[in-house]
Parts: sequence; C-alpha cells; structure tokens
Amino acid sequence: MYTATENILDVTQLEPKQKHLTIFIRFDELTEGETLTVHNDHDPKPLYYQLLAERGDFFTWQYLEQGPQWWIVKITKRVSGFNNETLGQIAAKNLRKAEVEQELRKVDTMLSSRRVPYADWSLDFLVDYIINTHHSYIRKILPDIFLYAQKVIKVHGKEHPELIRIHQLLGEINTELITHLLIEENVLFPHIKALIVEDYKQSLSTGDWGLVEGHIYTRKGEHKLIGKKLEEIRQLSLNYILPQDACASYTLLYSMLQEFEEDMHLHIHLEHNILFPGAIAVEKQSKTI
Repeated sequence: MYTATENILDVTQLEPKQKHLTIFIRFDELTEGETLTVHNDHDPKPLYYQLLAERGDFFTWQYLEQGPQWWIVKITKRVSGFNNETLGQIAAKNLRKAEVEQELRKVDTMLSSRRVPYADWSLDFLVDYIINTHHSYIRKILPDIFLYAQKVIKVHGKEHPELIRIHQLLGEINTELITHLLIEENVLFPHIKALIVEDYKQSLSTGDWGLVEGHIYTRKGEHKLIGKKLEEIRQLSLNYILPQDACASYTLLYSMLQEFEEDMHLHIHLEHNILFPGAIAVEKQSKTI
C-alpha cells in the first residue's frame, strides 16, 4: 500500500499499453478516502470515462493542473454509501440526464477554449502547441477507440449493425491521419516555422517559397474529408445516444468518440482560422521583401 505522500503516479514514464492498467491497479489498491495523484502530459479525460464505466461512480476527480505542459489529477476513492452505478446504468435509467451532462461538458469545453488566447500566440508557438497537444492526443487515443469499437462489435454488432460502419470509418480516419500528421510535422510546419524563425530560414531554398499555401490547400481538403466521416459517425450513433442494452465498453466507446470529435473540431479550428491564415499572410509578405 502506498502512503499519501508516495501515492503519485507519473504515467509519462510508462509504456502506453501499461498506463491505464497501472492506474486501475493503483486505484483498486486504494482504501476508502485515499487518493491517487496522476501526472500526465495530456488531458487524461478518457481515463475518467473508463473508470466511471468499469468501476462505477465510486471516486472523485479533481484537476490540480490543466496544461499546457502537465495535467495533474487527484483521484479519490469515495467512502461507502455513495452511488456506485456505472455510466451505462446511469444513462439507461435516465437518458435525459446523460444528455444534459454531455451538453454541460460541451459548454464547459467551449468556454475553456475561449479563455485561451490562441490568436495572440506566435505561429511557431502555436505549431508546437498543436503537435504536443492535438497530434499527441490523436496518436494516443485513436488506437484505443478503434480497439473498443472492435470489442463492442463482438457483443452488440448483430443488434446494432451501425457499429460495423463506425468501426470501418474509424479505420479510414486512422489511416488518413497517420499520413496527414506526418506531412504536417515534417513538411508543412517546418516551412511555417522557417518563415518566422531565423534558425529555420537557412533550410529554405528559393523554390520553397510559395509551398506553404499549396500545402495548406491540400491539408484543408484532408480535414474536410475527415470531418465528413466524423459527422457520419455522429449520425450513425444518433448523436452518441446510448441504446438501452449498452454495456460499460459501449458507453466508454461513445464517450471517447464524442471527446475525439470535439478535440478534432478545436484542432481544425486552430489550423484553419489562426495558423493557416497567419502563415499565408507571412509568406506573401516575405515574398515582397
């Protein structure tokens, strides 16, 4: 058993496949009222849904720090007498309550986003933020979502054939994003940095000028295709409304899908409405100098 002062878990030191397993083991070792503090390099919100789905409403979740470099969460096991229903049971008993809670989380996310001064950041800082926050999130969460979709199909695929199409769309999105992220990180983003960071300018040849706008046009087209597939997933899932027979894994899948879509919308907003227009403007200005 860990003491209060020792019960801190830095999951960045663990292999990806060991992170959630280790957290669950440490949580299960807690006695009532004891706390586990988790340190991570991205928002561990999917862990919240997984704990709720598989252990029930038997814990409290408190952010001690919320980025941009570290996310620190204090997870406390509730004392006896508190409701310990799973999220699936809660939703099955009261779908309207679940819908309201989802809307409140959405509003909270939107308000939090508005408080971040993205438009005031330099382009090179915004590039680093997008890579370290959104690209990192995609690489860590999308494989988990894909695996959960496979798991849910095995149990519910016959009664809910839309899950098969959702799984197919997730596979297509994953394949497209793997290439998309690599091109952004290795081609487009270094060129954007080269426009404004002196150390990068040496890497540009005369023929490189004008490439940024061309790459942006292509990347925006890829975003549009991914957005259409996410919209189809939302339609197939009826806006992530759980069926009456939803199990814990089904519940977690829909929660993760909704959060992934919301993250993608913010991710695309930062690129389309802030980073890309700023980069094009700087590139055009550089040509005239």
